[in-house]
Amino acid sequence: MADPDRVKPEDRVEHKSLGSGSTPGSGEPAAGHSRPKEEGKARPGDAAAAGEEDEEGSSLHTSPAKKLKLEQDKKKEKRQKVDEDEIQKMQVLVSSFSEEQLNRYEMYRRSAFPKAAIKRLVQSITGSSVSQNVVIAMSGISKVFAGEIVEEALDVCEKWGDTPPLQPKHMREAVRRLKSREQIPNTKHKHILFH
Repeated sequence: MADPDRVKPEDRVEHKSLGSGSTPGSGEPAAGHSRPKEEGKARPGDAAAAGEEDEEGSSLHTSPAKKLKLEQDKKKEKRQKVDEDEIQKMQVLVSSFSEEQLNRYEMYRRSAFPKAAIKRLVQSITGSSVSQNVVIAMSGISKVFAGEIVEEALDVCEKWGDTPPLQPKHMREAVRRLKSREQIPNTKHKHILFH
């Protein structure tokens, strides 16, 4: 006999839905209910009952495809909510900018490397044609790289007691510092086989 604590809730629901005329252990079917059908023999009324059972089963057990779709929908909603929150935070930040900060931010947003030049450079290095997506990605990475150098150069300028605009000596020192921290790969690296 099955342990009542280990019986799934779905099993208990099925026993309760048998009807008023039957008890789970009596073996007597309730009025209007037939005994389990014999294998290989289908009765006309059984098809409708089977359809109802499928609907009930689907509400109790969702298929893996439905679960996956629900999870994807939840992730999509969450992503949209996060995006909306980020947009709202950015709007608050931009609205609090001074006029000088706003001009600098606009210049940052508008600045970009020319796509044709990036495409030529990447194609000359790789020796094959590249897609537009690669050009866009390399352009974005280049913008971030240039921003890191400029940011470091501004720190150098401030540390040395100079005032902007940046000078070539600030840029060179920034590159030297980034190389020493291994944030820029050393282009003149000698591959040593044996130490």
